[in-house]
Amino acid sequence: MDTTVTAIGDVVVAALEDAGYMRSTIGQYRKSIKWLGVLAEDQYGQYTLTLGKKLASMTISPRSGKYSAQRHFDYGRLVCLFDSYILTGTVDLSMRPRAFQKEKPNSPEFSGLLDSWSQDLEQRGLAPATQTCFGGLACEYLLFLESDGVSSWDAADGASVLGFLESLRDRWAATSMWSAVSSFRPFLKFTQRTDLLDALALARTKRHHGIIPMIDSEVERQVVDACQHGSVSARDAAITLLCLSTGLRACDIHSLQLTDIHWREGTIGLVQQKTGNPLTLPLLPLVLTKLAQYVLEDRPDSDAHEVFLRLKAPHVALSDHASIYVIVNKVFHSSGMEDVRVGTRSLRYNAASKLLQAGTALPTISAILGHAHSDSTNVYLSVDTERLRSCILPLPGARL
Repeated sequence: MDTTVTAIGDVVVAALEDAGYMRSTIGQYRKSIKWLGVLAEDQYGQYTLTLGKKLASMTISPRSGKYSAQRHFDYGRLVCLFDSYILTGTVDLSMRPRAFQKEKPNSPEFSGLLDSWSQDLEQRGLAPATQTCFGGLACEYLLFLESDGVSSWDAADGASVLGFLESLRDRWAATSMWSAVSSFRPFLKFTQRTDLLDALALARTKRHHGIIPMIDSEVERQVVDACQHGSVSARDAAITLLCLSTGLRACDIHSLQLTDIHWREGTIGLVQQKTGNPLTLPLLPLVLTKLAQYVLEDRPDSDAHEVFLRLKAPHVALSDHASIYVIVNKVFHSSGMEDVRVGTRSLRYNAASKLLQAGTALPTISAILGHAHSDSTNVYLSVDTERLRSCILPLPGARL
């Protein structure tokens, strides 16, 4: 087997062309192959797994001097293709979750600890998204220790915990730091390091319960019109209408199976990714129509069981629930709402708020949204300003 960057690059490009990738995408791969070839000059053009790891680590843009998500994805994806060819003799074009592209610790002790943590998460039966989040933060902390010259778990101290949290502030919003701390704490409990837990408590992060406003009725009307009259693809229209009308979580829309749609009854029945609870919801006629149009006319031929697939090759399931956010925003922009930024969370709030305004009982809203606990629905009370005004008590001696 010829293992030069040039030879493997030709094989990779041929595989991309056979799979129907767009010219622009293949052109981007060629640019990454070119830079990989420059790195390989010191070793006579030969590709090795170590060389691939070096390219994947080059995530800092030379122009801005800052982290580049585009470089991270382009180089990481190319390295996956090169590595698959070196290890198996074939180019594996299957899509991988983002977590697979993350660097792993070099220390055998850290690698073993991370594997034990991953096994514990799986044995506890946590949702896949939760496992990815908990495991990802643990991995990032261990990598942070290694970057600071620490390769033994016993050498980790409280200062490293606070330093790690500070490093997250470049990528995590201030309002999300509570979530980061909450997702990191279980790992430290697993390791039984009470000193590190005490250091984590010093962060004193607070949970933010921001009031998410409802979407203006005119904005919603324009979005529905764009979905109804073909301004966007049937796939994107079906996803956006599902979000608007049902308030489904992004992870549930992403993992929706063809067998979950009950066409004759006009319903969908699924097991929620977050809670593991079964949920059956009726579909509005327009939503059902767009789903049927997509499945019967626009959905690419594929063996995948998921309803929603990539429009571009490879035609596999969407990479993760973040893809739903991108699609929904694209639909809003296509409908002329370029200044409106939304996601499935805001659309979930919007659906719940409309049900509340219509006089729907909280337990019913809780059942529709698939909450594990009915108390979770209380947060939506904050947007029902009319009913909140009726709860105001007059001040003693005040003139009305």
